[in-house]
Amino acid sequence: MLARQRQAVILEEVRRTGAVRVSDLVVRLGVSDMTVRRDLDVLAARGLVEKVYGGATSVAGRSTDEPGFEAKSVRQLPEKEAIAGMAAALVRPGTAIGLSAGTTTWTLARFLDDVPDLTVVTNSIRVADVLQQSARTDRTVVLTGGVRTPSDALVGPVAVQALRSLHLDVVFLGVHGMAERSGFTTPNLNESETNRALVDAAGRVVVVADHTKWGTVGISTIADLDEADVLVTDENLPGEARSVLTEHVGELVLASTSGRREELA
Repeated sequence: MLARQRQAVILEEVRRTGAVRVSDLVVRLGVSDMTVRRDLDVLAARGLVEKVYGGATSVAGRSTDEPGFEAKSVRQLPEKEAIAGMAAALVRPGTAIGLSAGTTTWTLARFLDDVPDLTVVTNSIRVADVLQQSARTDRTVVLTGGVRTPSDALVGPVAVQALRSLHLDVVFLGVHGMAERSGFTTPNLNESETNRALVDAAGRVVVVADHTKWGTVGISTIADLDEADVLVTDENLPGEARSVLTEHVGELVLASTSGRREELA
């Protein structure tokens, strides 16, 4: 059995039972104690398990956990408002932009009322609802269609096909997690493919994510850190994360809940 196959078996067992023992895995996989420990090291480095004495356990917030929109919408509200305000300042009149699904992009949509002559493409039912409520008559909203996820994103072949024919000036991408090795991630495989299509359609990629997303790893990578032209997050981002992100993203912007803006890269 190849290393990736072993690691997949281990990860599935952790998700099913919540914990695994090295001794049990040695018997099940037919490999040495050292091999099992190396596999656990790899999974732990990716943030998929937490190593403990004699084995490993699931981490808080598994890589496939996907809270519903309502649950996420009440988290980190001041930070999301600050991030949305900073991100909205990057939108120019007369441009075509993309907004992925997510509560931070949903918040951003509410900040776009003062920007004239926009074309907005989104795979988010919630974002489209906000934009359609605007009194502006010079705005075009394009909803991609597709299969609905727990976060009210429209995903799948229909959404991907629609996005592949488009060219957008800037895409604002909300993410489930971000980490040095895993990049920007999501817990939903179909949503990852659709978001990847959004990124590919973008002339410029702006990721909007509050500080709690750092160190969280979803099962699927949307984009590497260096694919973000701008990352707008908040001032509570840990120092270690600031150092890593400054090295990788094009520009790191820290929004303050008091309205200040700090650029680190």
